[in-house]
Amino acid sequence: MFYGASHLIFQKAEELRNKSTPAEELLWNHLNNSSEGIKFRRQHPCALYVLDFYCHELKLCIEIDGSIHQQEEVKQNDQRREQLIAELGISILRFTNDEVFQNTAQVIQQIHSKIKQLQTLSEHTSTPLEAGGLGFIIPAIDIIDGKCVRLTEGDYTRKSVYYDHPLEVALKFEDAGIKRLHLVDLDGAKAGAVKNWKVLETIASKTRLTIDFGGGIKTDNDVNIVFESGAALATVGSIAVKDEATFISWLQQFGAEKFLLGADVKGEKITIGGWLETTDTWVYDFMRNYLEKGVQQIFCTDVSKDGKLEGPSLELYRNIITEIPGINLIASGGVTTLDDLFKLQEIGCTSAIVGKAIYENRISIEDLKQFV
Repeated sequence: MFYGASHLIFQKAEELRNKSTPAEELLWNHLNNSSEGIKFRRQHPCALYVLDFYCHELKLCIEIDGSIHQQEEVKQNDQRREQLIAELGISILRFTNDEVFQNTAQVIQQIHSKIKQLQTLSEHTSTPLEAGGLGFIIPAIDIIDGKCVRLTEGDYTRKSVYYDHPLEVALKFEDAGIKRLHLVDLDGAKAGAVKNWKVLETIASKTRLTIDFGGGIKTDNDVNIVFESGAALATVGSIAVKDEATFISWLQQFGAEKFLLGADVKGEKITIGGWLETTDTWVYDFMRNYLEKGVQQIFCTDVSKDGKLEGPSLELYRNIITEIPGINLIASGGVTTLDDLFKLQEIGCTSAIVGKAIYENRISIEDLKQFV
């Protein structure tokens, strides 16, 4: 997560990354090759500052101080810096260059002890399912140009803008007792690269919602941006169809529990390319394949229903649950009334993504509170 860092801070981080000090290189060699399974970033943008080393999973910062930090003015700046970082919920470990060189083993032991402490306390050590992040209702926020919108049948020309500031509606969902949010970067989906990560970062830093984020995730860097910006899960769809090898590599690299797999369906066949192309792949085969590879959550959208407020595809979901017992199936598309939600529960859906029905007030915020 970047905590609102500006473009200039990103530039500064890149400059510092290319000018590492010997002490930073020594410690980085350990952190980068640690067997603890914890991933650190070096020279990481954070609000007004650049952190020497940062682990988002544990919200842990490690700073290495040169001799200049003994100057009174620099000490005062360090105190202000630490205060701001602490207010963001980030823990800090500080070492001097001399400590890193002369007491390397002791420094590493302190880092290991802090990691174990934070792992014990952190909710991030469990999956979103274990952390209680999977409430039945999962509101959707679709983003274009930083605004909350909804499309009809995925058509960008049939767009309705509901909120200029997505955080506003996210806070309403949280106040209603919602625990989970489905955030979709429509600009990213169209461009083939993540675009609206700042919206994700804002919502993640100002709410306690468990967020899955998708749209434009095509590269390892896109996945990193999504997780570092605060998403608990990365939502992946087309690439799992078109480039299975890349998706499997992500499951292995980041952990299969960190991905929400999307299955867009037309007539029980998987569709891609903005729903314009129907493949020959049966939805059942597609889901089984990735469940066997460790995926824990799948959402399924009947593209003929999405955004039309005509009710969900109960028969499709019932067939999937019958064919694949025990699946954590999230229904998506067509939910119009509270009765639809009760029906989806009855047939065995784990959750339901709800979008347009909320924004058109077919299901009110008060209804959400009562349902939750």
